[in-house]
Amino acid sequence: MQKTAEQNAALPLKLLGLALLAVLFLAGTGYQALQSGLEYRLVLGVFATRFLGIFIEAVPFLLLGSLTSGLIETFVKADDILRFLPRNRLGATVGGAFLGLIFPVCECGVVPVTRRLFSKGLPVSMGIAFLLAAPFMNPIVFASTYIAFGIGPVFIGRLVITIAVAVFVGLVIGGLASPRAVLKPIALGAAGHSHDHAQGSARERLLQALQIASDEFFEMGRFLIMGSALAALLQTLVPQESLLALGTGPVLSVVFMQILAYMLSVCSTVDSFLALAFVNTFTTGAIVSFLSFGPMVDIKSTLMFAGVFRRRIVLYLILLPFALNLLAGVLINAALGT
Repeated sequence: MQKTAEQNAALPLKLLGLALLAVLFLAGTGYQALQSGLEYRLVLGVFATRFLGIFIEAVPFLLLGSLTSGLIETFVKADDILRFLPRNRLGATVGGAFLGLIFPVCECGVVPVTRRLFSKGLPVSMGIAFLLAAPFMNPIVFASTYIAFGIGPVFIGRLVITIAVAVFVGLVIGGLASPRAVLKPIALGAAGHSHDHAQGSARERLLQALQIASDEFFEMGRFLIMGSALAALLQTLVPQESLLALGTGPVLSVVFMQILAYMLSVCSTVDSFLALAFVNTFTTGAIVSFLSFGPMVDIKSTLMFAGVFRRRIVLYLILLPFALNLLAGVLINAALGT
């Protein structure tokens, strides 16, 4: 009953948000058509192409993450998670940064997996470190980064910065607030999943896992759709050519590339090949910051964070990684003299 009341109270706000997005879309695409001199249907075509490109690229990883989430819920007991955790917060947080090697998911799939691990009792600091680091800390992204850049400043810088930022942000957020102040009730198991599904026959648990994965996929999928649409809209309204002119200098280039990473919302499995196209235009620090910040936070993951964390924590999850990656990129440029 309480959950239904909360959902009914939040419904007007959700409808208002959708209405504002619709107004922004119509106004933005209309203005772009007038400014560019293109027919309105062509502007819509550009938007649709970019939206489908982002969504189709991301949805398989959300599905993988949802399936992993369901399997964790039904086959992993809370005691199993707690038994293998390091006893101290620093050790647990560092371990969280490497947890992606066990759960190889990108920035779309990592959110449902993290939420499920939180409901199993994973410490907040460890979960946030996993959330931020996992999109890079998996073999597929290691391989794509190596193929694009080899073992050099970009690969090593991306690895070191990702781990350092994930651990630092995890320690800060995990140390300043209790789980109930950081997570929404659903991430703590308060929305019908507070009991343990890891019981019964293997067939029964597998069916439960598929049911949970289905619910998770459709619940998180709405955030993915809205995030993909917003990213596509920004790409349609803001020509990259005009932004490229701003990306000069050891500091401004880093800022620009991080903003570009946030807007493009490219999956971490392919972002190295996109970054490769900017090598001769932008500084090394800017490239590294693009590759380290983008998988941590982008438009679609920001909206997916909103399904797990309270609003102020979502803000911290954007601003802290942005500032730390900016600092790291500027320091790399200073060290390399660029």
